[in-house]
Amino acid sequence: MLRSLRQARSLARSAQTVSAGQKRNLSIHEYQSVKLLNDYGIATPKSIAAKSPEEAFDVAKNFGTNKLVIKAQVLAGGRGKGHFDNGFKGGVHVVDTPEQAQDIASKMIGSKLITKQTGEKGRICNAVMLAERRDPSHEYYVAVLNDRATAGPVLVASAQGGMNIEEVAAKDPSAIITTPIDFQKGLDKQTALDLAKKLGFKTEQTQKEAADTFINLYKIFKDKDATQIEINPMAETQDGHVLCMDAKFGFDDNAEFRQGDVYALRDISQEDPVEVEAQKHNLNFIKLDGNIGCLVNGAGLAMATMDVLKLHGGDPANFLDVGGGATPETVKKAFELLLADKAVSSILLNVFGGIMRCDYIAEGVIKATKELQLRVPLIVRLKGNKEAEAKELIRQSGLKIYAFDGLDEAAAKAVELGRK
Repeated sequence: MLRSLRQARSLARSAQTVSAGQKRNLSIHEYQSVKLLNDYGIATPKSIAAKSPEEAFDVAKNFGTNKLVIKAQVLAGGRGKGHFDNGFKGGVHVVDTPEQAQDIASKMIGSKLITKQTGEKGRICNAVMLAERRDPSHEYYVAVLNDRATAGPVLVASAQGGMNIEEVAAKDPSAIITTPIDFQKGLDKQTALDLAKKLGFKTEQTQKEAADTFINLYKIFKDKDATQIEINPMAETQDGHVLCMDAKFGFDDNAEFRQGDVYALRDISQEDPVEVEAQKHNLNFIKLDGNIGCLVNGAGLAMATMDVLKLHGGDPANFLDVGGGATPETVKKAFELLLADKAVSSILLNVFGGIMRCDYIAEGVIKATKELQLRVPLIVRLKGNKEAEAKELIRQSGLKIYAFDGLDEAAAKAVELGRK
């Protein structure tokens, strides 16, 4: 189950995987998650978003209580321990007056929050969320996710919430309770009640509220094509209720066509601008930390290409899959994305022509080389459909392009030239 927990945690973050062709990582802000939970009858602390310091003042003034928490709305974990690029410390603060809310909001909104998950560049904070403070008597962990071992959805729960669940699972596996869920029928009431009792909810009322929450979390999971829902913590409050205090959602990109309401919540300001631009042109792109630009068709071949580069001592600068329907114009755009990275010192193009025609790729390469005034070494390996025609186009172009038939030789040359 530890593997499934790690899967849940990783899906809650922005994808760092290079399997770009199968990204399944749409995340939404906390205030949006709260609304989704509430729409399904799941209780949370009362929460209201504000997108300016003045709005934060008004929200706090009219909230109905002065016991509030203000949270930076940034798609990253570790917000409470983070810091802003303007020097302000912490993305989560307790506030007691509207003036405090306005002051703190002014230091958060418009600045970048830097946490362990964002990297040194941080992510822009465009909104804050004000929430009522509710005092928990005990905190639990709950997640719904797909589990490979059972080939279906499971509900993962622990009485040790409010902390890193991976550490809990590693130190005490018995603290994790995994309940398989029938995909069609969902979680039945008795199973949910039994789980609530096993977790240690104290009263009949909180056991019922917890069970209803478990059932409704799975309903969201199924209805919205989620890949994971993580509640950490779920709290049993001192006044005898059960509340979801924080939520992280991940949604399946393959279901975008039928989840328009969910995908309308996407905040591209939280994403890498280059990756957003790539998506506009149906290119699968993920920025990495190396110096060798990669342009490949097909996710599997792209993975293999990066592996071979590593074997020869090189470091890929990116994952870039142009897919099977690329045109010369698409290839040119791909080169623009590669060259936008000043760290790129050589480019390796590796294309297998099946559905994709090699001559189309060659046309795009020649066009990009001329129009973009390419100054970094370009190494090309083209095999398959229209291979001969592609090689002839490159030969006739008169451009200095290093052409190879073997991937090993091409990768070795890309590494060599990238070091010069």
